[in-house]
Amino acid sequence: MLELRNIKKIFNQNTVNETTVFDNFNLSVKKGDFVSVIGSNGSGKTTMLNIICGSLPIEGGEIIIGDRNLTGQKEYKRYKNIGRVYQNPSLGTCPSMTLLENMSLADNKGKIYGLGRGTDKKRINYYKQLLSRLNLGLEDKLYVKVGLLSGGQRQAVALLMSTMTPIDFLILDEHTAALDPKTAEVIMQLTRELVIEKKITAIMVTHNLKYAVEYGNRLIMMCDGKAIIDKSGKEKEEISVDDILDTFNKISIEKGN
Repeated sequence: MLELRNIKKIFNQNTVNETTVFDNFNLSVKKGDFVSVIGSNGSGKTTMLNIICGSLPIEGGEIIIGDRNLTGQKEYKRYKNIGRVYQNPSLGTCPSMTLLENMSLADNKGKIYGLGRGTDKKRINYYKQLLSRLNLGLEDKLYVKVGLLSGGQRQAVALLMSTMTPIDFLILDEHTAALDPKTAEVIMQLTRELVIEKKITAIMVTHNLKYAVEYGNRLIMMCDGKAIIDKSGKEKEEISVDDILDTFNKISIEKGN
């Protein structure tokens, strides 16, 4: 279970550009939830993800996962139990290393490295099995540098790598935004399969309203650092893209846009 308690986040504090994104923001995510998060730019979506992962400090509040208070924990330590896939396919992989080397790094996440070989040849068949499920022919490209793969192939690899070791949370930061529609569908289907198969709690930020409605068991809409829509279960199943667009339009009118 994840809890954000009374979160306060201020950018450029004590300057003329001071901006308060969150002021006593609270969010609770149950184990096994797949939460889709939507909202306009500046609503606090990605800031929330960065706070959970430890990429941003907070000015107040607590971050609780299970029975552990992670508020002051370093970012790299949190990633032992968190997988993250970014909007940019290059950020989840190392482009200058081969696919085999990337898979080996992900396979050894959290382990102590010595002076031995970075790749274990005994694991190659296992990596091929994982890659073959993508139906992208990547199982035959283990010795190709990841930077030479297409954006969709890299994103599929990044998603696969993020779940190779046991994790509590999968953080998806607009992970289909840079992909063409066909590839995005492949990545979303893979996302659903991995979340269900590995019983992972997932939080997905997306601008794609169709995906927000179609995927996951809970939908949250952010505005000005607040959750103005929070639907789960049957309520979430009944919400439509048109309902969300109506809410977007009402907010836009209220803001004078």
